[in-house]
Amino acid sequence: MSPMLIVVVVLAVLVLIIIARTAVVVPQQSAYVVERLGKYAGTLQAGFHLLVPFFDVIRYRHSLKENAVDIPEQICITRDNVQVHVDGVLYLKVLNPERASYGAADYLFAIIQLAQTTLRSEMGKIDLDRTFEERTHINVAVVNELDKASEPWGIKVLRYEIKNITPPKDVLAAMEKQMRAEREKRAVILTSEGQRDAAINNAEGQKQQVIKASEAKKQQQINEAEGAASAILAIAQATSEGIRKVAESIQMAGGYEAVQLRVAEQYIGRFGELAKAGNTIILPANVADVASMLAVAMNVIGRRPGDGGPGTGPAGGAGPAGGPGRLSGGMPGGAPPAIGGSRSA
Repeated sequence: MSPMLIVVVVLAVLVLIIIARTAVVVPQQSAYVVERLGKYAGTLQAGFHLLVPFFDVIRYRHSLKENAVDIPEQICITRDNVQVHVDGVLYLKVLNPERASYGAADYLFAIIQLAQTTLRSEMGKIDLDRTFEERTHINVAVVNELDKASEPWGIKVLRYEIKNITPPKDVLAAMEKQMRAEREKRAVILTSEGQRDAAINNAEGQKQQVIKASEAKKQQQINEAEGAASAILAIAQATSEGIRKVAESIQMAGGYEAVQLRVAEQYIGRFGELAKAGNTIILPANVADVASMLAVAMNVIGRRPGDGGPGTGPAGGAGPAGGPGRLSGGMPGGAPPAIGGSRSA
């Protein structure tokens, strides 16, 4: 190989090395920190860039994407002195590549250690029973503390999530017993509440039934009372009409004699039924004197408004023929007969 060819090859290799050192392509969501003669010169964003050969050097390469960092499991002591194993995951993002390069020697290691210490501090503030329900509060507290510490490093802590909280086995067994007892307690309470509601519903139903029955009975009594009142009114009207008809009939020709005949028939009929009512009855002394009894009854019927004395006949005299108070059969029409004694039937 000729010396000229060797020179050409060497020059070509040098050119390739220079191009490799000066031409840089930065990927999307990445940032390269460039130093010139050992001093920070700038940050290269995504795209094509040319460097000064042998002077500029890419010292740090950072990804601007959100990064998930696993926080190793550690032992934390709660406020009630129970040891629990807790691990989590941390989400962060590089906002300032320069600070991330020169602010901390290893920002990931620093953030992980700070997350563990902050988590232990927050877990020591709460009891074991509340650790599971206070996860959100613990996550927010850890993020706030890490965000304050990582701001000078150019790192933004987005969120922190607790993955597992593992108490000791004996504590887990006690918690399971407590949970079982709590569930049984709630079951008993729900059963008693159901029985109470059922009793209340039954009592309310009986109450409504009694109220409805009383209202129905009230309406029934009202209807019966209205019906009885209507019946009494109808009977009274019919009786009044009948009495008026009888009075009109008595005023007609032969009416007075018809009344005498009717009274005599009723007297004889009722007298025949006396022996059927009982073994002992009280009778007037002149019970056989039908004429006297008729005279007494007709004496009451024969009275008219404005008459001066009893026994007036229909013609205005003392009797039917103008005589002194006699019936048409020659019966005396004076005062009612005296009760002379009693007879046994």
